Amino acid sequence: MSDTQPVESLAQGTERPRIGFLGVGWIGRDRMKAIVETRAIEAAAILDPSPEMAAAARELAPEAEIVSSFEALLDQKLDGVVIATPSALHAAQSIAALERGVAVFCQKPLGRTRDETAAVVEAARRAGKLLAVDLSYRHTSGIRRIRDLIVSGELGTVFAVDLVFHNAYGPGKSWFYDKALSGGGCVIDLGVHLVDLLFWMLDFPEVARVDSRLFSHGSPIRRDSDEVEDYAVATIELASGVVARLACSWRLQAGCDAVIGADFYGTEGGASFRNVDGSFLDFIAERHRGTQRELLVSPPDRWGGRAAAAWARRLAAGEGFDPDNEGLIAVADVLDMIYGR
Repeated sequence: MSDTQPVESLAQGTERPRIGFLGVGWIGRDRMKAIVETRAIEAAAILDPSPEMAAAARELAPEAEIVSSFEALLDQKLDGVVIATPSALHAAQSIAALERGVAVFCQKPLGRTRDETAAVVEAARRAGKLLAVDLSYRHTSGIRRIRDLIVSGELGTVFAVDLVFHNAYGPGKSWFYDKALSGGGCVIDLGVHLVDLLFWMLDFPEVARVDSRLFSHGSPIRRDSDEVEDYAVATIELASGVVARLACSWRLQAGCDAVIGADFYGTEGGASFRNVDGSFLDFIAERHRGTQRELLVSPPDRWGGRAAAAWARRLAAGEGFDPDNEGLIAVADVLDMIYGR
């Protein structure tokens, strides 16, 4: 289904799915806004430990009920739930919802490890319910244009990919720095987007080898350490022969707020996706032929809530389990390889 399909056609003549929102901090509330604006669903319930956050979210959907527990949320006869809680809770909450017959849209990462991720996907398969993760960069206009070039063969055979995501700040909540709660540092926080783009753009290829180095405050860290990395580099070799280089970080002295990019090199040309002037939101995409550049996409592009809105429309259209969820396990497997576990 197209992300731009008119929502009116989804809602006419059928009862809209009832959606609960679990966690409505700024990301959760932003995704809630995108979902509510589709008009494809009914916002039924809100749960957040902060009464102020819950009240702010309710302004987006005055008809929604504020509840006091996860069990009370699931008791609202929901068709779907949007999960934007700390990473340690994602897998268990997703599985609990799916086992109650409730579809799930979850913030990344779906699980802290491959095993956690696979357990959620299996729960979705057993329940026959729609599962999606907020891998939002797939939904940028620039990435989609480049993917079209790759799929159509216009770049020839892609043989090399460079991926980067440097955040000059880093998370503000303490649980991000607790490996048991987060699953890791900048790799699982930011690198998950890069690995997902690599796999999604190249149709989920088989991995031959992964080599990585992890650092904390400029020093290498052991794989079995309780420290979380704030800088990481990895080389991912695919069975097809493609070599991808990945780098990501928190609090890097990069001279700007963020450095985000994805470069794809093929035998007939290249393509580049990168942020503009250090922005977290504005991106350009270019097609390269030798020394020549062709602009494909430039700002503005309101992409932040598109993944959530797409899930809501698919749910309203009656879609169930998506076999492409196997790709979520493949991405989690590579993250585990980067971490050496």
